[in-house]
Amino acid sequence: MDKPVAAPGPLVDQFAREISYLRLSVTDRCNLRCSYCMDENVVFVPRHQLLSLEELDRLASCFVSLGVRKIRLTGGEPLVRKDILWLIKRISRHLDTGALHELTMTSNATQLQRYAGRLAQTGIRRLNISLDTRDSDKFRQMSRLGELSSVLDGIGAARQAGLKIKLNMVVIRGFNDNEIVSMMEWAHAGGMDLTLIEVMPFGNSERWLPNLVTLDEIKDRLAEKYTLEESDLNTGGPARYLKVRETGGRLGLITPLSGNFCQGCNRVRVTCRGRLYQCLGREKYVDLRAVLHHVLDDEKLARTIREAVAGKPEGHDFAERRQCGTPVSHRNMTDTGG
Repeated sequence: MDKPVAAPGPLVDQFAREISYLRLSVTDRCNLRCSYCMDENVVFVPRHQLLSLEELDRLASCFVSLGVRKIRLTGGEPLVRKDILWLIKRISRHLDTGALHELTMTSNATQLQRYAGRLAQTGIRRLNISLDTRDSDKFRQMSRLGELSSVLDGIGAARQAGLKIKLNMVVIRGFNDNEIVSMMEWAHAGGMDLTLIEVMPFGNSERWLPNLVTLDEIKDRLAEKYTLEESDLNTGGPARYLKVRETGGRLGLITPLSGNFCQGCNRVRVTCRGRLYQCLGREKYVDLRAVLHHVLDDEKLARTIREAVAGKPEGHDFAERRQCGTPVSHRNMTDTGG
């Protein structure tokens, strides 16, 4: 197949999917060491290779000018990046003009007691918070460094600040799959959505794959006790949602292994060092850092982004590579942006 040629207008890939969602990593650093996310002795990107806050702002603005309507700031833990509020305020100016529809963030919640109120003031309205267990011993085991109390206090601060919260729970058989019901009921009682995520085959998380629980299995389990109704909610990401009649809350399901969701993919990821990954499950990337460093003309940057998006693959090959016994990716999730 010939190399796709970027076309004018919105960002559209070779399969006619419009790319309107950018996941932008601001750091690969984190104050936790969750075992499915990074190696215990992780080596972080040297600071001189990170995009500056000004470059991240320029990059976000270019994507907005090309039709991206949702940006999620990711990490690592975004709130450990020095002067992160400056960047959020800069990007939020596109909310004021209406060019950007939503600016959100993924967080582990440990810094939210300090930042929640200020995030609400800068234009953040919604947070995705990673929380795999409410058992303090399990949390310490999984995170290697963390204390559950700091996360729960952060969630409380975010709720008090009026931020809407969606909890993300990576489900692992024999570790936390017995907590799904209690986590869901607790989340819904607090007005929070819960999204369940299958283990993804990246880096150190490969060791968890024998403990994979498919979300169809979980859905069947829950259906024995709850009335699950299909929801047409679309938050712009890969989750499909169910309404739980008994709790009145929503349950999201992200199924990278048991249920490929690539056909509707509307997003790309840019790492904190400026690598644009057209697909989370592929190793190929386009280096935007070189353009940002050496070209002041945003037209060249926009053209590079268009060409990268035009070459976006149809989907990942997780299932095929696992069947062949080939490691899917040696990247940790923190390398790409969680």
